[in-house]
Amino acid sequence: MRVSGDHWMDDEGRRLVLRGANLGGDCKVPTRPDGDTRLKDGFYDGKGVSFVGRPFPLEEADEHFARLKRWGFDFHRFLVTWEAVEHEGPGIYDEEYLDYVERLAAKAEDHGVSFFIDPHQDAWSRWTGGDGAPMWTLEAAGFEPSRLSASGAAMLNQEMGAAYPRMRWMSNYDRLACATMWTLFFAGDAFAPGIGPVGFEGNSMQDFLQGRYVAAMAEVAARLARFPRVVGFDSLNEPSMGFIGAESLDRAETLTSLGATPSPWQGILAGSGHPVDVPVIAIRGLARKTVRMERLGAEGVRAWKDGVECVWRRAGVWDYAGGGAGGGLPALKRPEHFASVRGRPIDAMRDFLKPFMRRFDLGVCAPIGKRRYVLFAEGVPSAGRPSWDASDPGPVVDATHWYDDLTLVSKRYLGFVAYDVRGDKPVLGFKRVRRYFVEALRELKDWAAREMGGAPTLLGEFGLPFDLRGGAAYRSGDYRVHERALSAYYDAVDANLLDSTIWNYTAANRHAHGDLWNTEDLSIFCRDDYEAGRTESGDIADSGGRALRGFVRPYARATAGALLEMRFDARRGTFLLRYRPDPAIAAPTEVFVPELQFPRGFGVEADGCEAEVRPGLILLRALPGAQEARLSLVRR
Repeated sequence: MRVSGDHWMDDEGRRLVLRGANLGGDCKVPTRPDGDTRLKDGFYDGKGVSFVGRPFPLEEADEHFARLKRWGFDFHRFLVTWEAVEHEGPGIYDEEYLDYVERLAAKAEDHGVSFFIDPHQDAWSRWTGGDGAPMWTLEAAGFEPSRLSASGAAMLNQEMGAAYPRMRWMSNYDRLACATMWTLFFAGDAFAPGIGPVGFEGNSMQDFLQGRYVAAMAEVAARLARFPRVVGFDSLNEPSMGFIGAESLDRAETLTSLGATPSPWQGILAGSGHPVDVPVIAIRGLARKTVRMERLGAEGVRAWKDGVECVWRRAGVWDYAGGGAGGGLPALKRPEHFASVRGRPIDAMRDFLKPFMRRFDLGVCAPIGKRRYVLFAEGVPSAGRPSWDASDPGPVVDATHWYDDLTLVSKRYLGFVAYDVRGDKPVLGFKRVRRYFVEALRELKDWAAREMGGAPTLLGEFGLPFDLRGGAAYRSGDYRVHERALSAYYDAVDANLLDSTIWNYTAANRHAHGDLWNTEDLSIFCRDDYEAGRTESGDIADSGGRALRGFVRPYARATAGALLEMRFDARRGTFLLRYRPDPAIAAPTEVFVPELQFPRGFGVEADGCEAEVRPGLILLRALPGAQEARLSLVRR
């Protein structure tokens, strides 16, 4: 596989369409001790953990890879966290885990499965409400992880238990701990100059954090260099800019957060032991509104280690009147501290995210032996992506994400209503919603064509909560709503001829606790259904799969020419493929055709090509001189 213009190409010169899943949602948490975010036991032991067995034990790998290939998924996004690699301390790598990852890559090779590595994070780390970075990164900034929840610096499922609000983990991006870590990671040199890691060697927090992260991922890259089907590395899943670019610290500027939403200054105050009342934002109707005020933090409870001052006080952003904690009230001295650098307005994507991506590419993706990894570049959700041009390292793929936000947050899919975050407005009507999905993905693809030198776009994440309507489908076994939603998403993917990896496939998913992480439940596989032998297709090989008819669908896996159109109507059971044949390519066009969608077979109509029907596959060979080839399938 290699990047060729705006798409992937195989050794035969055929245009590929990549389909697969994220493996998997529980890679965010350790196997030992049990990292399910509902559990607190062992949570504050940041060193004695193991991620071996995520996304699934080696002895189960053959079964999982075979099931995914049966569903037409042979290209995946494999989650690896920084914590999994380097949890014990800087430069101390978990060799047992790296051995496991290497063996899993060998299993994938055996099954003809390709993937790229996703160094995953959400909200920085498990102790800041998400996953990703090791605990020692927080300690290097001066934080005391065990006090982040009580001080309001983070909202943790482990501390709140059943009271944890569903789908609110994203609000941690507005909390002190997460926002501080991202600011230091990307722009510590600019906004906390001269401040180095606490308890570790280094003169710069930015260089310390980025350097250790890149070195850890380089260890993974070196282990996997012998596997040609490991094609690349994601730069970093859904990063954040923290406080970077904040025009005023005493004003909350987020447009997406729900729940308790402090301004940066309020977060700093609470984290220094001065509780504050902050607005709680909720969706009312189709708008975000403040519904009440809530106390953030506790008197005298600091997010920082004893004897260590808030990093932003050390950077001169704020201080106490009189210069000491006992000398007066805290006062904000530089409300516009993060808005500019030495008086120059900043562009966060250009000035901070882009230099990091270049460092990552050179440190991780650069040639190892005779091969080079592809960089899957990710921007900041709802904030932007850096441009890429011929002077930048390559090859590169735009690995953007997209979700049907209203369905994701409300856990309701109606089909006739969606929310357009681009224009901050509702979309009403079945046809308008479908058109919005197509247009939203087209804009993502067009951006890469315009700003990334025509690089391919791979939709790295999209998906659906399976616990819609309080998990009603788990009781009824009726996944038709899920199928309609997933079909709508894949219709938009097909309309834009996009590569994609759905979020997600969690081998340990169960109805009671979902993907093991912050109440999320988006896995297309469920262990409960697997153990019960439940299968929607009637074939035991599919047991465990949920809403299969929504995502197991025909597509042109490899096209011998230019792919022009690909369209599947799940309700009518029709599939259309159009392409412009390239007579220089000897290999046939391959179309994946799942029996699930055509249980009684299908009628075939081929124009400009000959069709050879095989189990689960149609091979097309263009007729001499054909300018366009066309395949139509109709369910019987």
